[in-house]
Amino acid sequence: MSHDTPVLEAITRERTGTRYAQRLRNEGRLPAVVYGHQIDPISVHVDAKETLGHLRHGAHVVTLRVDGAKDETCLIRDLQFGYLGDNVIHIDFSRVNLTEVVEVNVQLVFTGEPAGAKLPGAIVSHDQADIEVRCKVNAIPDEIRVDLTALVDQFTASQIELPAGLELVTDPDTVIARIDFVHEEAEGEETEVAGGAEPEVIGRDEAEDKGDDA
Repeated sequence: MSHDTPVLEAITRERTGTRYAQRLRNEGRLPAVVYGHQIDPISVHVDAKETLGHLRHGAHVVTLRVDGAKDETCLIRDLQFGYLGDNVIHIDFSRVNLTEVVEVNVQLVFTGEPAGAKLPGAIVSHDQADIEVRCKVNAIPDEIRVDLTALVDQFTASQIELPAGLELVTDPDTVIARIDFVHEEAEGEETEVAGGAEPEVIGRDEAEDKGDDA
């Protein structure tokens, strides 16, 4: 981890149920559950704005301070989204210790201008926003930077230079990024892109390439 573990104040939920959970969300709270290490699970709620802010900045591990007293080191194990898929409505926290080995998905940040991007009609497609790795809890990075300077065709997961202590779990043959080519058609016909997937146009701001962490 590149910085201190964020601390989240958690309050025990004495009640459960859909209506109560919605009421909490309306009050700016996020329902959650804490489980693991052969200890009974507990239902809590945390500040939504603060928690989502840490998620956007790549946090994987937090310290939950339950009812202002007990600290629990937890991995953000699962996020539940609303039916539109664009808002977090529930979080699963898994108790961990900093030296145990876990498998997590880590965001990719693409850098460098691919060599193949200089060819006529070339566009860069980013096919994966993250990869799964195995490492100790205290070695989980907020992000993994991927230099695409040498990209001329395809860039696979096996080509990513992982930080020390990380092991790739994602299939090494998974295509992370690739070069597609726009084929100009006769006037009045639609332009086609070789490769089939929606492309990302060269020159797009790097900050947009990252997307939201979440």
